[in-house]
Amino acid sequence: MAQDKSKQVSQITDMDVDFAQWYTDVCTKAELIGYTKTKGMFILRPYGYAIWENIQAYLDRRFKETGHTNVAMPMLIPESLLQKEKDHVEGFAPECAWVTYGGSEKLDERMCIRPTSETLFCDHWADVVHSWRDLPMLYNQWCSVLRWEKTTRPFLRHREFLWQEGHTLHATAEEAIEETERMHRIYAELCEDVLAMPVVMGMKTDKEKFAGAERTYTIECMMHDKKALQNGTSHYFGDGFARAFGISFADRNNQQATPFETSWGITTRTIGGVIMTHGDNRGLVLPPKVAPIQVIVIPVAQHKEGVIQANEAVMERLKKAGFRVRMDASDNSPGWKFAEYEMKGVPLRLELGPKDMEKNQCVLVRRDSGEKSFVSLDGIEDTVAKMLEDIHAGLYQRAKKNLEDNTYPCATLAEVKEKMEARGGFAKTMWCGDEACEVKMKEEAGVSSRCIPFEQEHLSDVCACCGRPAKHMVYWGVAY
Repeated sequence: MAQDKSKQVSQITDMDVDFAQWYTDVCTKAELIGYTKTKGMFILRPYGYAIWENIQAYLDRRFKETGHTNVAMPMLIPESLLQKEKDHVEGFAPECAWVTYGGSEKLDERMCIRPTSETLFCDHWADVVHSWRDLPMLYNQWCSVLRWEKTTRPFLRHREFLWQEGHTLHATAEEAIEETERMHRIYAELCEDVLAMPVVMGMKTDKEKFAGAERTYTIECMMHDKKALQNGTSHYFGDGFARAFGISFADRNNQQATPFETSWGITTRTIGGVIMTHGDNRGLVLPPKVAPIQVIVIPVAQHKEGVIQANEAVMERLKKAGFRVRMDASDNSPGWKFAEYEMKGVPLRLELGPKDMEKNQCVLVRRDSGEKSFVSLDGIEDTVAKMLEDIHAGLYQRAKKNLEDNTYPCATLAEVKEKMEARGGFAKTMWCGDEACEVKMKEEAGVSSRCIPFEQEHLSDVCACCGRPAKHMVYWGVAY
């Protein structure tokens, strides 16, 4: 008898009724996230973790192609080490969690559970960097970090979360800036080429940049509900950290010099971005390149002779061609299986039954559009490859339309407030560069600066907030 799993495939909240509840429903019912007794900390269930592994695999390959190597730093940071860079420690102080006991003994110095690892890398480099020949240092670390967030949501804001943090050290400022921009581009390519998420590339304002950085580059994405998600940042530190930690090297002229540093990171919140960019009222819609299962094979009338074997043969062909494929030959009903794998966002469903076997064909159903095609089993590998490419392109174009349709110029603060309340999205305005205007925009229009985009437009000569001469065009929005 078929198992009763109706609770797992029950109707999720309509996203247009309650987007936040829709999001939570998808995270739990698609079995991405589990809750724990530890407040603010979540379990990444196997399906959710598999998505992260696919993101990780892409990035790890790209990092290694650009000369980076992986390292592992300690989880605990002595307070005295954290205090060496004043701006950095002040920026993270509200989020630090501290260890004060080792076993039953109180520690002589309390230890911070790493919120980020700049100080650990700098302390290490002060010991091992001596000559220009030691540079550049191109390191990356895959790990978890802890930030004591007051409010948490699955993927978007955890107290403990997974990420990668790249840290590099260079002989010149020019090399460090080039590195910062290179990694920024890799994050943008991940979003667009793998996750089908269009991005706005730019630089954070001084108010919004990373604590201790001279420049912070960001990629900003627009979610289905018109809110912004910061989805990867790359920071140029100048020589501030190096000076604070006493890092120096003998340059080519045998003169003592101070190196320049970068850091860059992306986290599991990226998965939240994928959910909110592509998902619909049936659940997840996963881009094929990160989907743990790219094709789900569903035998039709599987009790009949030869059906299971025929489906297994197709599955093995697709696996051999390099696709991530699974077959569900359980005793659940076909309707349950269809709903289950739609909820999980599997890009393609392949159905094969006795009538299809007679015609040497199968049925392919696209998750993104629901389009059903009858295709020959001859050359099924090429057909699936082409269809997965089309799904990626379709998801990207739909998300790009959402971004373009909901990005608009505004001339005044009042116009920003009016349009944000009516439609959300991104408002583009000119800005004088004064932090007071940035704060006023937040207080009166409820938006934060998302970035100073690289693709600048001259909308007017004056700041939308104060009317003084403008320096930049800025994107504003409500962010997760």
